[in-house]
Parts: sequence; structure tokens; C-alpha cells
Amino acid sequence: MAAVSPVTFDDVREAAARLKGIAHRTPVLTSRTLDALVGAEVFIKCENFQRIGAFKIRGAYNAAAQLSPEQLAKGIAAYSSGNHAQATALAARELGTSAVILMPEDAPRSKMEATAGYGAEIVTYDRYAQDRTALGEALAEDRGLALIPPYDHPHVIAGQGTAALELLEDTGELDALVVPVGGGGLIAGSATTAKALHPDIRMIGVEPEAGDDTKRSLESGERVTIPVPRTIADGQAISTPGEITFGISQRLVDAVALVSDEEIIQAMRFAFERLKIVLEPSGATGLAALLAGRVENLPRRIGVIASGGNIDTERFTALMSG
Repeated sequence: MAAVSPVTFDDVREAAARLKGIAHRTPVLTSRTLDALVGAEVFIKCENFQRIGAFKIRGAYNAAAQLSPEQLAKGIAAYSSGNHAQATALAARELGTSAVILMPEDAPRSKMEATAGYGAEIVTYDRYAQDRTALGEALAEDRGLALIPPYDHPHVIAGQGTAALELLEDTGELDALVVPVGGGGLIAGSATTAKALHPDIRMIGVEPEAGDDTKRSLESGERVTIPVPRTIADGQAISTPGEITFGISQRLVDAVALVSDEEIIQAMRFAFERLKIVLEPSGATGLAALLAGRVENLPRRIGVIASGGNIDTERFTALMSG
């Protein structure tokens, strides 16, 4: 008997209804220049235009909105390198509660400032020496807060799946969907959605070369832990995939491609110069995989989720001129 998935397509559809009026329905971008370079018809889901600048509001709000009134009255906790931090802070504000966010001390300044701007309290830690999951759980327990993890939670995963739902509603059937992979919430939700609508679609994850924990885990058949990656893609600097997300990826993800930091920078440059959009490094890895030829047996119609655009001017300029 097949294992029952902790996240179903019905969960994603319910999340989409919950997110109406909260999350933006982001545009889908096409480019003849990109199609010619890649050799396929490409549809880019622009989550860089999402509230807080990334897809994370989908999962954070979907999870927070299902907390009890008693839990909401006490407040919410989260741990994140940046985008989930902002998303949880905004979700808390929308729901009339407070948020305490654990962030690495070297998180991009712009992400920290934005999180604080939404009204959250920030607690910092050393990502290379401390375990953020253990710290986050202890913080939530000590303060009596409801913890919303960045990816390994059924409600978070279902919320993230709404990005793929919108994309497929707008484009019709696709041959493949290319999705950045950090902890795996976006690809788990996307795969749950895409395979329910189009069982033959190829689900392709993309990781930075330095952070290939999901690729290694899928190849070994169990979750693998690597040292915390040092990559410009800070949103994908994860050492091991989530337990729930990995189980879904094992069943539904067909391949994981790897891209170098330089290929990510080239994709960011292409997005800026030719597509007229700004992507943060993690948000550009899917596009990088296509431009660098990292997707094998390229199909005809491909969707790619540009997952975020949260990067400050100083860092963007430094990466573009480096």
C-alpha cells in the first residue's frame, strides 16, 4: 500500500482559497530571446513580485492562518535566513499578532531590516556554529510561541504549492517544471500540485553546487547532511533537506540539477538586462540551470519559478561587477 502523503492537492487548493487577497497572483513572463537561447518555450513565474519579494508569504500565511485564536494571541516564532523571516513577520501583522524571528547574524542586511520593518523582534545566531532548528524550537518553547518552520511543515508546503497552481492555470500543461531547492518546501508543494494536474510532467529541482544536499539525499535514498554551504544563494544554504519535504521529493521529483555561483550571477545579469527583472541569487537558480544547459533532455514547454528578488543595491551591484 502506498504511503499517504502529508500534503495533498486538496490542501494546496484550500491554501489558494485562504491566500486570496493576501498573496499576489504573480505574473508569468515569456521571452523570445530566452526561448532561443534555451531551445524551448519557457514560462517564468515571477515570485520576485510577490509580497515581501518572494514566494514565502504563501506558506507562512497558510500556516499562521490555521493557528487557534489562543496560539495567535501568544504570538508566532520562526527561524530563517531572510525570506521566511519577512513572510512570517508579515503574516503575523496581517493576523494581528506578534512574531519573534531567529536569523543568522550574517543574513543580508536588507532582509533583516525588512523583517524588523514588519514589526518582528529579531534574535541572531551563528549559522556556521549553531543549530538553528534546535535554537528556534527552544526559543518558541521558552516564550510559549507557535513555531512556523521555513519548509518542513504540511501547511507551509501546501501554501508554497499555490505558486505552481497559478503557473499551470495560466500556461496550461507543461512538459517540465524547474524549481529552486533549499529545504524543499517549494519543490514539494510544486510537485504535489504539478503531478496531480499533469502526472507526466518532469519535476526538476535546482541547487547551488556547494549546497547539493537534496541531490545527494535523493541519490543515496536517505537524508544526507553536508556542512553549511558557502554560496551566494543564501536562501539555499541548507545542510540537509526537511524530513517531510524529502519524503515528497523522493516520490515526485525526477531530477536535481546543480549550478555554480558564477552561473547564478550570469542568470541574474540576464534577468536584469534582458527580462528587466531583479532576482536574488536563490531566485535565479532555476533560470541559471536553463541558461547553463544543466537540464538534460530538454522538453518543449518548461515552467520555471523565479522564487524571489530580495537583494539590496550594494550586493546586486557587487555581484554584477565582480
